[in-house]
Amino acid sequence: MDEVRNPFAPGAGSQPPELAGRDEIIRAAEVAIKRVLAGKHGRSQMFLGLRGVGKTVLLNKIEEIASDNDHLTSFVESPEDNSFAELIYPKIHQALRKLSFVEGARAKALDAMRALRSFASTFKIEMGDMAISVDAEPGVADSGNLEYDLSELFEAVGLAAKAAGRAWTLLIDEVQYLREGELSALIVAIHRSNQKNLPIIVFGAGLPQLAALTGDAKSYAERLFEFPEVGPLHPEEALKAIKNPILEEGEEIDEAALDEIISKTEGYPYFLQEWGFQSWNTADASPISLGDVRVASERSLSRLDEGFFKVRFDRLTPKEREYVVAMAALGEGPYRSSDVADSLGEPVNKLGPRRASIIKKGMIYSPEYGDLAFTVPMFADYLNRTVIGADLNAQ
Repeated sequence: MDEVRNPFAPGAGSQPPELAGRDEIIRAAEVAIKRVLAGKHGRSQMFLGLRGVGKTVLLNKIEEIASDNDHLTSFVESPEDNSFAELIYPKIHQALRKLSFVEGARAKALDAMRALRSFASTFKIEMGDMAISVDAEPGVADSGNLEYDLSELFEAVGLAAKAAGRAWTLLIDEVQYLREGELSALIVAIHRSNQKNLPIIVFGAGLPQLAALTGDAKSYAERLFEFPEVGPLHPEEALKAIKNPILEEGEEIDEAALDEIISKTEGYPYFLQEWGFQSWNTADASPISLGDVRVASERSLSRLDEGFFKVRFDRLTPKEREYVVAMAALGEGPYRSSDVADSLGEPVNKLGPRRASIIKKGMIYSPEYGDLAFTVPMFADYLNRTVIGADLNAQ
């Protein structure tokens, strides 16, 4: 069929044509956003889920809702090699510039600008083309302690937003990559903003271990955040995610073809988009048939193997690869750490640093004490298909 009209979007964070199965999460976020603007408490939220479940898509949707409800928005992604101070500085600068043009908020915005300059100087942030044209405010956000300084900076931004009759929504993707001290400082800053009833709310997204990380950083984090779990779609919602976009384009898909896509993808949104995309392009004409989907499945797996899966596997060292391959060889997870150690012929404690390194890279997590699981859906299948299977064929 016409590839130009293909409605599916298999990309990292790409907005799908049908955002199915997330209505409750979106509604709760919208309520919190509106409450914060109205001067009431709105609880910040951290979305938890595996790779490919649509956490970034949700953050993008929530940013859109916040913008439509008079919030200034700042979106940052937490890579592994940048400090949080460096990431957030230009975003706060951008928000304060907008507030500085609001007549009733100009004075508070300039105060916040001075605090931001102090913060940038203290944490040696390269300001580049975003130089601030105000002097630093001595004694504000310049102690060198990130917990204190980020709290004072958030307070300054919140006061400026409040003076403008606006609110500030901060959205952070890949929160698990924040260093422990940075995560702790963020939690304290949100807590202080709530205590002072400032119009600030934070939405974050991360891998399943994020809930434990926030609790380790600050014991009261579990009372500060909601932790909605973002998982695979239920079959009826997965069906909508595939069928509705096709119908909206005036085309059709056979029921058997739909069932095959739901079965192959296990309801994971990223995979649904990939299978939908390939099935549309494979079909010569409507309706998309079971045969079309079976051909598309081969193409989808090939694309995932060369991209989604391979990119993540390539980030591991040879010893780390050995560890995850040993996990996959045990079958479906979760896996006991002791079983993986036995498979490798090593003591569990000796493998601790290797296991911790793989967890830090976001490839595996511990759903329960002593257990391990992959953060990437179908990753065990990929390893069995391309690594373990290839080794067996070579023998």
